[in-house]
Amino acid sequence: MTAHLLEMQGDPSRAQARLQPRDAATIMLVDRRDGKRRVLVGKRGSDHAFMPNLYVFPGGRRDRSDSRQPFLHDLDPTVLAKLSNELRGANALVRARALAIAAIRELAEETGLVIGRREIAGNRSPRLHADLSSLRYVARAITPPGYVRRFDTRFFLTFTDETDIDPTAVTDSPELHDLRWLDMDDLSGLNMPGITKTILEEVKAQMMQDPTLPFGASLPFYYSRRGQHIREII
Repeated sequence: MTAHLLEMQGDPSRAQARLQPRDAATIMLVDRRDGKRRVLVGKRGSDHAFMPNLYVFPGGRRDRSDSRQPFLHDLDPTVLAKLSNELRGANALVRARALAIAAIRELAEETGLVIGRREIAGNRSPRLHADLSSLRYVARAITPPGYVRRFDTRFFLTFTDETDIDPTAVTDSPELHDLRWLDMDDLSGLNMPGITKTILEEVKAQMMQDPTLPFGASLPFYYSRRGQHIREII
C-alpha cells in the first residue's frame, strides 16, 4: 500500500481529527545514468481511498512482519542512529530497520524491483532478503489531521547503480501503474501530491551541494501543529 501525505481534503470529522498516524516508509529510487537524474514514480489507482489517481514514490505502511524479516546488510550507522533516536524505546533499532525493510518490500511488491535478493526455501513463496546498506534517510512527513488515513512516513533514497537494479525491469502492479522514470528537473507534467513535489525539491537542493547525498546529512521534517504546517530540520 503506497502512503503519501500532507494535503488536507475537506473538513476533518472528529474521528479523523483523532486518528493517530501509523509508521510508513517510501523509497526514492534514482537513476543517474548519462548525467541525468530520474526518479521512479507510479500512479495510484482510482479505487484507492487515500490519494487516488496521483503519482507517488513506491512505499507503504510498516507491517508487523517487517521487524522479523532477514536482511543482507544493515543500514549505514549514521542512518540507523538517526532513525533509532527518533523512535526511542527498547525496540528502536528493530523499528528503524523495519521501516527500511518496509520501503524495500513495497518497492518489490509494487514495481518488481528488488534491492537485495529473493530466496526460495522448499515449497514456500520467495522470501525477500533486503540490502539496507545504500539507503539514505532524506525526509520525514506526518499526514495532517483530516485524512481518512494518516502516516508518519520516512523517505529513503538510493541510486540504481548502487543496488544493481536494471531501470528497464520495472513492472506495473495493482498498487502502482504507469510506472515511469521522472526527470527530476521537470516535474510539471504529472499530478503529484504537494508533499511529493516538496521532497523532490528538497532532494534536488541537497544534490546540488553534494551529488552523492552523504548518509549522515540533516533532513527536513514536515508536520502540523494547531493547524499550522511546520518544516523542521532534524
